[in-house]
Amino acid sequence: MVANKIQKRAGRERHGEIQSQAENKNGHRTRQLFAFTLNKRAIIKKITEKLVGELEIYFRAAQFSRAEATHESNKAENKYDTRGLEASYLARGQSKQAAELEAAIAEYQKLGARKFADGDAIAVGALVELEHGGENSIYFVGPRAGGTEVLHDRKEILVITPQSPLGEQLMGKKSGDQPQLNFGGVKQTAKILSVE
Repeated sequence: MVANKIQKRAGRERHGEIQSQAENKNGHRTRQLFAFTLNKRAIIKKITEKLVGELEIYFRAAQFSRAEATHESNKAENKYDTRGLEASYLARGQSKQAAELEAAIAEYQKLGARKFADGDAIAVGALVELEHGGENSIYFVGPRAGGTEVLHDRKEILVITPQSPLGEQLMGKKSGDQPQLNFGGVKQTAKILSVE
């Protein structure tokens, strides 16, 4: 009997599943299952690296747009010629986006890899596994940069913020909760499988 349990566990671990058991406040055993190795520091690092890569792209694009806006060939030939003006608007928008990315990078660099205990509510820094519509999805609740996607152990993790529609609905919920969530205007029952 014990040998069978050990073999089953070894088989799950070989397939990349990590399973842990903990007792909650009421003394009940709860099971948490993430189908990949949980290393929140590595996930935060991947998010930061992706943001740095995006920042480099925006920085280069803003430099190009700035050069384009001030280039001699973009001088207005008449009052209807707006090439230079349009390029300057583009450069300003790209510079704003770069500044937002810099702020997000700074927040992720300060963000610690908080360990959520059984029964803790979803908050910034939580890694949430959610089951809805017959599929499991993994979300990282970050301070900024919602919509950023990273791969960790061949699993896609989507960054959401507390201000995002989904983040707003999940904040304060706990592992095991089955909230009615609005996905694209349609209410669906979801199950929060784990909060790490």
